[in-house]
Amino acid sequence: MAAEPSVLHQSFADRFALDPSVDYLNHGSFGACPKSVLAAQQALRDELERGPTRFLGRELEPRLDAARAALARLVDAPVEELVFVPNATTGVNIVLANLQLSPGDELLMTDHTYNACKNALSHFAERSRASVVVARVPFPLTSEDEVVHALEACVSARTKLLLIDHVTSPTGLVLPVERIVKVMQARGVRVLVDGAHAPGQLAFSVRAIGADYYTGNLHKWLCTPKGSAFLHVARAGEQAMRPLVISHGAKVPRTDRPRLWLEHDWVGTVDPTPFLCIPHAIEALSSILPGGLPALQARNRALALRARELLCDVLSIPEPSPRSMIGALAAVPLPDAGVPPATFYDPLQTRLYDEHHIEAIVSYFPQYPRRLLRVCAQAYNSLAQYERLAEVLPTELARAAER
Repeated sequence: MAAEPSVLHQSFADRFALDPSVDYLNHGSFGACPKSVLAAQQALRDELERGPTRFLGRELEPRLDAARAALARLVDAPVEELVFVPNATTGVNIVLANLQLSPGDELLMTDHTYNACKNALSHFAERSRASVVVARVPFPLTSEDEVVHALEACVSARTKLLLIDHVTSPTGLVLPVERIVKVMQARGVRVLVDGAHAPGQLAFSVRAIGADYYTGNLHKWLCTPKGSAFLHVARAGEQAMRPLVISHGAKVPRTDRPRLWLEHDWVGTVDPTPFLCIPHAIEALSSILPGGLPALQARNRALALRARELLCDVLSIPEPSPRSMIGALAAVPLPDAGVPPATFYDPLQTRLYDEHHIEAIVSYFPQYPRRLLRVCAQAYNSLAQYERLAEVLPTELARAAER
């Protein structure tokens, strides 16, 4: 579904709670919640506080089941194989904690893997005297074949698991995960897909991808309240998958619900309203454009691609990846950084925000001093915001070079 050019100039910012004085081009880091979803969450919280025992003790299971059914329809996954988790990093840790590793085993990832997940792989590998193997995927790149070939070159008889991003966080690449899963499983390698950026940004089918495990955030591109994500465990009835927190469900003799749900749905008192808002978020995003969520996804992708064109033009560089590998976030290479920053943020990112009220990520990839500028496109963004960024970027880069 192609987006009409005129819709790129539209902004639906009035539906969100973001500061209107800031050009917020960083949806991918933490998401942003529509006002209607925040209102639905507050109503749920009010209801919970009026009767905590009723809400959490008597009604939570059917409420979770309704939200889970809506999620299963969205991502095309067997509902009995889905559980809720706070974020995709938690989902990755759950899978790794349940993986039976032996000394000499190998865990495979790419150099585009999210840093928190890199740390998780290292932690669990060190505990078992296993090792982490890193496949080097170039950026810029010309084809998804470069990703597949880099991974194939790193597989050995000792490879136990591949952790692969559906959409890479630093570089914004939509990786061919369905193809990668087939290649890896044919080699006897289990695959965990980190879909932190996929739900809501892309239309995809968990069934079709066919990974052993898939985890994805919902508070990013699906715009649910913060702290909502899911973990899919294929063939859940055949695989033990214990939560990180062992709680009441571990010894419950019930047989009316999947064991996966019994152990993961209640690990202690938490605020469940981010999960319960999933149907509200799907409805909110689906109501923005005629054509529903698919139309919004097409519009956001077209906006991200146009933003990348603008930035590449002012930087006088070619587009760093095929258009087919881009969703609603995109990264472009910048000139190398100068003096290492004294704070967490690159000075360019700080100046863009302080001087121009533009929020966009400048990250070091693959490592300092190499830099990328990443922008995102969501319903509240418009083409004019990226035009402003493209206008001020050369001046700010020149100022940095003078120092």
